[in-house]
Amino acid sequence: MVRGLLGVVAAAALVFGGGWLALRVPAVQDAVARRVIARAVAPQLDPLFSDDALRAYLCGSGSPLPHATRAKACVAVFAAGRFWIVDTGPGSWNRLALSRIDPARIGAVFLTHFHSDHIGDLGEFNLNTWVAGRPSALRVFGPPGVERVVAGFSEAYALDTGYRIAHHGADFLPADAGRMLAKPIPSLDENAERAVVLEENGLTVSAFQVHHDPVKPAYGYRFDYRGRSIVISGDTAKCESVARAAKGADVLFHEAQANHLIAMIGAAAQAANRPRAAKIMADIPSYHTTPVEAAEIANEAGVHLLVLYHLNPPPPTKLIEPMFARGVDEARHGDWTLGDDGLLVELPAGTDRVIVRKLD
Repeated sequence: MVRGLLGVVAAAALVFGGGWLALRVPAVQDAVARRVIARAVAPQLDPLFSDDALRAYLCGSGSPLPHATRAKACVAVFAAGRFWIVDTGPGSWNRLALSRIDPARIGAVFLTHFHSDHIGDLGEFNLNTWVAGRPSALRVFGPPGVERVVAGFSEAYALDTGYRIAHHGADFLPADAGRMLAKPIPSLDENAERAVVLEENGLTVSAFQVHHDPVKPAYGYRFDYRGRSIVISGDTAKCESVARAAKGADVLFHEAQANHLIAMIGAAAQAANRPRAAKIMADIPSYHTTPVEAAEIANEAGVHLLVLYHLNPPPPTKLIEPMFARGVDEARHGDWTLGDDGLLVELPAGTDRVIVRKLD
């Protein structure tokens, strides 16, 4: 018995050792690389663009505090044969690119507000979707002030854009298609109904004002397509405008901040003689929503699924996730999930089904 076991171990060591040695042979390395590259450049995930469902992909579930795997705020909505981006937080372009979604099929960007963790990758989204073959200028919707944001990113990337046109040719990279077009959404009353900002091929996108003072105005967005609906809160304290906008929706993506963890960070910062960090932790609870408050909003709106995103602080391990979401199970009268980068929600048309899975 022992001999047989030793034989198996020895055989496994030979196989492993042989494989390791083989990978040091240039011909084997090249063969492996060709297979990996062929898979990486294979046709993209076209089924996500099918008109049989409304879909949302979470390409950024984090917040300003650092995290090893979570990008900052970004949600991609698939409808009407294109994808539509809500916020472009740092790292979100990389997450989307890794998912093998065709970048040229971007429809527009919708910015909720202009905090850096919501706009940092705007230049990357514009540049990379243009290089991938986007046929026209990229529309960027947002609150008043979006003109300044678009102008700033355009200027920051102007030299880069010129280099690429000079290198690849203007026929391949038309300058006009590489532009961004700012689409300011006039200030909305927090007590008013949502306002339609885009109607295209059966898709309706509406904006509504949320409470993120002193950031004002700040918006959330609702997407309606083929009888299904998704609402994205953006950053906000608990407010009725989100519940009104999400009334009867299928899915609500709502920001969430665990204030008990924020308080712990603040106390630790104070003890470590970091008063600036402690002040920030003391200030931020006033303009964010706790997980339990988000659950209450979802209940009031009657949504089928609540997805918590823009997690602050982003849970560093799976062990911390239950602590982050403490109380949600008791508060929420329906389905909910803690969002993570790569989460895909699918809403098949003509049904009330909600499919949640990870996009590999």
